[in-house]
Amino acid sequence: MEYITSTLGNLVHQTAFFSLTWGNLIMIAVACFFLYLAIARGFEPLLLVPIAFGMLLVNIYPDIMLHAEDSANGTGGLLYYFFKLDEWAILPSLIFLGVGAMTDFGPLIANPKSFLLGAAAQFGIFAAYLGAMAFGFSDKAAAAVSIIGGADGPTSIFLAGKLQQTAIMGPIAVAAYSYMALVPIIQPPIMKLLTTEEERKIKMEQLRPVSKLERILFPVIVTIVVCVILPTTAPLVGMLMLGNLFRESGVVRQLTETASNALMYIVVILLGTSVGATTSAEAFLNKQTIFIVILGLIAFMFGTAAGVLFGKIMCKVTRGKVNPLIGSAGVSAVPMAARVSQKVGAEADPTNFLLMHAMGPNVAGVIGTAVAAGTFMAIFGV
Repeated sequence: MEYITSTLGNLVHQTAFFSLTWGNLIMIAVACFFLYLAIARGFEPLLLVPIAFGMLLVNIYPDIMLHAEDSANGTGGLLYYFFKLDEWAILPSLIFLGVGAMTDFGPLIANPKSFLLGAAAQFGIFAAYLGAMAFGFSDKAAAAVSIIGGADGPTSIFLAGKLQQTAIMGPIAVAAYSYMALVPIIQPPIMKLLTTEEERKIKMEQLRPVSKLERILFPVIVTIVVCVILPTTAPLVGMLMLGNLFRESGVVRQLTETASNALMYIVVILLGTSVGATTSAEAFLNKQTIFIVILGLIAFMFGTAAGVLFGKIMCKVTRGKVNPLIGSAGVSAVPMAARVSQKVGAEADPTNFLLMHAMGPNVAGVIGTAVAAGTFMAIFGV
């Protein structure tokens, strides 16, 4: 009888009930809320489902992120090894390869002025940098936090790793990916606040056709120009442009399909779950993390507002030929931000079609965020 009692007692104490803290319960509730948003509301499920499930796992079984040096047998937890691929900038670069293979750069080539809207939307990054410094973050930590304003998860992870800010990489990554997923909620109120009904109804002229030669030359030229000026951007910009060259060259269909489908989805699984697994209650529920989340939100909102306001300037300069709503797509979250521009424009006029016009600033924003990251690395001599 004593053996049975002892065995049952051991089994009971092996369950997670005795180790769960109030913090763990809060994070489990947050994970369930993210799952609800992804599954029931359809908010970017490819991002939120793996992130939320990683969050769920680590708060039930923390050892799933156990460092190899802390393990008795020298082997770490499963998601620890996934996260090392984030730290080494492998997964973020592969994500950019997939994005390049999936994305049509034609709207940006057809309307090069879109680069200005993508650049304007990066204002939020540098505004957040100053804000983070004011909150007491070190210069490198402030730079890593501010890049959240680009709403670009891979770039946020990449920069945090390069600046050796691994201690705050988890909150930065979760904030960046969360804001990417919540673009349909965060952006529309700002867009409507800063534009008039008449501006939202503006119909833009159809974009000119882009030749195959232009499509092939674009990734090559952008790689040469950007990487010569900022060589540290090569892992991101280079992979983005390589993926697009796969797509546009027309001679490597198998590579295009692999990069944009199988490889992309494998990387999303690894990156999403590992990012979610950085949100243990001990690491996430503290004052510094709250500041990071707040600053990231402010940066994202500033970036959206800057893009829309610059769009209004272009609208005035072109005498009503540019719909300011497309400026909000410059924050980089491809293609969610462009879809939001389309949605808000269609609410004002159901016959208005802004998606392809918004894709120009959207692609420019991806390049712009990578350039902003490279600028920070150049400043700090990384």
